[in-house]
Amino acid sequence: MDLPFTLNQFLGVFAAYNRAVFPAQFIAYALGLAALALVFSPRPRAGRAIAAILALLWLWTGGVYQLLYFAAIDWLAVVFGALFILQGALFLYTGTARGGLAFRFGADASGVLGAVFIAYALALYPLLNVWLGHAYPRMPVFGLTPCPTTIFTLGMLLLAHRPGPGAGQRRAVPGHLLLIPFVWSLVGAVAAVSLGMVEDYGLLAAGVLAIITILERRRNRPAPAPR
Repeated sequence: MDLPFTLNQFLGVFAAYNRAVFPAQFIAYALGLAALALVFSPRPRAGRAIAAILALLWLWTGGVYQLLYFAAIDWLAVVFGALFILQGALFLYTGTARGGLAFRFGADASGVLGAVFIAYALALYPLLNVWLGHAYPRMPVFGLTPCPTTIFTLGMLLLAHRPGPGAGQRRAVPGHLLLIPFVWSLVGAVAAVSLGMVEDYGLLAAGVLAIITILERRRNRPAPAPR
C-alpha cells in the first residue's frame, strides 16, 4: 500500500511533536502506571479513574498528535483524530460518568494477554524502537501517540468487565469500547508493514487477539439463572 508520506517524514513528525510537548512524555507514563496500579485497588471508584486516564490519553492523542501534527503529512489524520476523540468520549461516558467498567487481573487468557500487552506498550515497545534505530525523539511514545496507546488500551480492556451482579463471572466489556481500538490496530498495522515499523507489528497481534479473547469470553459466559 502506498502511503502519502515517507518513513523519514513520519519519524520527523514524531521528532517535532516530542520536542514541542516535552515533558508530557513523563506525565503520560505516570498516568499509565497509575492506571495499572489502580487495577489492584479495592476502591469502588478505581474503575472510573482508570477510564478517565484512558479517556485523557485518547483525547490528547486525537486532538494534539493527530490533528495538529500528523495532519501535516496525511489528510486522513482529521478522520483519525475524530475517531480518537470519540473513543476518549466513550471512555468518559461509559467508564467514568456511568461507572460501567471495573478492572482486575486474573489467571485466565484475558488476564495473561492483558498483562502481556500492557508490558509491551510500556516497556518493550520503546526498547524495540531504540533497537530498531528509531530513537527518541524520532519515535512514537506511550500515551501521546496512537500505536503504543492502543496496545495499552487493548491490554486494559482485556482486564475490564462490567461491575455489579455477575462481575465475578467477568461479564464482557461493552462492545462499543472495542471497535475503534480494533480498527486502529488494522490501520496501524498496514502502515507498519508499508514503512517497516516492526515494533508496530505487535499492534495487529493485540487487536486480533484481544477481539478473539473478549468475544470468546462473551460467548462462554454462564447464562443468567432463571427467575
